[in-house]
Amino acid sequence: MNIAPGKSAVSNIPFDQARVDRLMEEAGIDVLLATSKHNTQYLLGGYKFIFFAAMDAIGHSRYLPIVVYEKGGPDHAAYIGNRMEGGEHQNHPFWTPTLHAACWGTLDAANLAVEHVRKIGKGGARIGIEPGFLPSDAYALIRRALPDAKLIDATDMLERMRAIKTDAELEKLRTASELITDSMLATIAWAREGTTKSEMIEQLRREETNRGAHFEYCLLTLGSSHNRASSSQAWRNGEVLSIDSGGNYHGYIGDLCRMGILGEPDAELEDLLAEVETVQQAAFSKVKAGTLGGDMIAHAEGVLKTSKVAPYTDFFAHGMGLITHEAPFLMTNHPVTYEGTYAAKPLEKNMVLSVETTMLHPTRGFIKLEDTVAVTDAGHVMFGDRGRGWNKGGTA
Repeated sequence: MNIAPGKSAVSNIPFDQARVDRLMEEAGIDVLLATSKHNTQYLLGGYKFIFFAAMDAIGHSRYLPIVVYEKGGPDHAAYIGNRMEGGEHQNHPFWTPTLHAACWGTLDAANLAVEHVRKIGKGGARIGIEPGFLPSDAYALIRRALPDAKLIDATDMLERMRAIKTDAELEKLRTASELITDSMLATIAWAREGTTKSEMIEQLRREETNRGAHFEYCLLTLGSSHNRASSSQAWRNGEVLSIDSGGNYHGYIGDLCRMGILGEPDAELEDLLAEVETVQQAAFSKVKAGTLGGDMIAHAEGVLKTSKVAPYTDFFAHGMGLITHEAPFLMTNHPVTYEGTYAAKPLEKNMVLSVETTMLHPTRGFIKLEDTVAVTDAGHVMFGDRGRGWNKGGTA
């Protein structure tokens, strides 16, 4: 049965179907096989199976969720998951008309995807895949089983799909940022002279977890060191602390950096953080729907270039949402390896950016601010907008 584009008996599709269909058409894709956790989560309306949240491996294989979506045909959509996900469906039914909660590894999941694609008459179609998130054994099986199909890299199309956030996504990103900020400030206040980096990181993990966030990482420096790895280094009076943490709330990322001081910041430290803040504000001043992404980057870099701290300071901005670096991609290979394909494109309402200025001062240490902003028609909205000065340790 062929489904006419835009016509469907499915009423609870959790994404903008018209937009996804348009992006698929532009990419030359008839059917999607989404296999990454972030894209399957997006296409399932926020669902992610908790059993494999920390690790994919099981037995001799690994967990491979697959969402099959036909352009213009949501009635033909399917979710292929682990056998235990049948219980998830009983409690909170998936929107896809077809569910195969039957897999323990990559090959049985790929087999079911092939069977479904054949069943809906798309065995020779243009099929969008995620090469970076499709295991080689599953890819080889699909390639052999569907010799007439054209397999197309859908990565860019899926990134564009997630670039514009819904109001519900913005709220999750705001909540994640607030929880991470609160946790970092509480950890700084808790830490005292003699507290080690390892102890601070563990305290931050507890703070984030107790607030309902999922802790992912903490990069932390003390004193004049630029080393952000966990260690037994202890905080000493007068030293600075930088705390950069990533965690998530219902899968959406909070990623911010704040500064601490044990004692009172001296005039030089106040001045150095003010230089960082000046660059941040320069970037914020250009964040607005319609502004070219590259113009925002160029303005911030121009302000930094005139600063006395420019020789040891770097500016960077990237998109964020379900993962820490996603569309819009504004800078090329800086520092993460990808092309800045959005630099020449206008920022759009409800894009979300992480904006960060990092100083590696030769004697005073690692001084950084990282902030999260959502693009609006009038400018921007900041998430977790507090604690951006010198936060004093040992006050809790």
